Amino acid sequence: MKIAVTGLNATDNPGPGVPVIRSIQMDKSIDAETIGLIYDSLEPGIYMENIHKKCYLIPYPSSGLEGLFNRLKEINEIEKIDIIIPTLDSELYAFIKLEPRLNELGIKLFLPTSEQLNIRSKDKLFNFCKANDIKVPKNITAGSVQDLYNIPSLGDYPVVVKGIFYEAYIVNNFEEAVAAFHKIAYKWGYPVIIQEFVKGSEYNVVALGDGNGTMTGAVAMKKLYITDKGKGWSGVTIHDPALISISEKVIAATKWKSGMELEFIRTADTGEYYLLEINPRFPAWVFLSPNAGQNLPAAMVHMIKGENVPPFTDYKTGVMFVRAAWDLISDVSTLEKISTLGNV
Repeated sequence: MKIAVTGLNATDNPGPGVPVIRSIQMDKSIDAETIGLIYDSLEPGIYMENIHKKCYLIPYPSSGLEGLFNRLKEINEIEKIDIIIPTLDSELYAFIKLEPRLNELGIKLFLPTSEQLNIRSKDKLFNFCKANDIKVPKNITAGSVQDLYNIPSLGDYPVVVKGIFYEAYIVNNFEEAVAAFHKIAYKWGYPVIIQEFVKGSEYNVVALGDGNGTMTGAVAMKKLYITDKGKGWSGVTIHDPALISISEKVIAATKWKSGMELEFIRTADTGEYYLLEINPRFPAWVFLSPNAGQNLPAAMVHMIKGENVPPFTDYKTGVMFVRAAWDLISDVSTLEKISTLGNV
């Protein structure tokens, strides 16, 4: 079996591709070769040993669906791909739209519908949470600088300025809000989300939904170290039924089909959980899940193959991860092949 995975950009804002592949490789019942689908010739995952058999450059989804489909079709004629696992928020709409055509090529995916993807989007999260009795920070959506004058409706500064796909900044006054707005809008487009700042400790959950409302598994962790981009650089698995219960409620309400990451703040004064984001794919820290006893990426592969996967019931707490910078040494010929031939 051949499994193609995107998101090999293991930088300071790491993609989930490499940890998804490592998780699948841990399951010895899956006999598969992995293929990297990359957007840039310097994605670090290209140069890691024992991660993939081959890598292929593909066009950014923003360049058009036809270009992406034709490139995937071309790669499939060479490799005969069985499964594609997209791992980046910004590419999911494109792969969802292409799924029927990819199925005709014999390629399977495990993705939510466009409607499911929209339900949990950052600009609709507040209404979703209110409808499902989940605590959530107040927010406004901004399509222009003029909308920033509505920030007082969220309360006092600081507030959080967030991109529709990625990136967030905590700002302390109107001038900082304007600067962050322009920076995010230029990079990720509109709308820009302005969210009430909730003070507390950060917690995340990685979960897997079967598409019928059942949560196949979920692992919760507390962030121990956070980068200036808000990324968890270290974390430890914890047990809290409240976190798992909220995650189960989200998957049941959306009938989610795929991996998911839920980001929470636990308030310092009341100990209540506020749901900050629902990310529609496995997170970059997903390799923690198989090491805690729930191999969610591998479980998804078994589900794609049509196998029955009973829901996980428990996982080990006190398992932690720490990211590290690691210099990868390669020959420049690898870079040349990617840049000129589009594969290596």
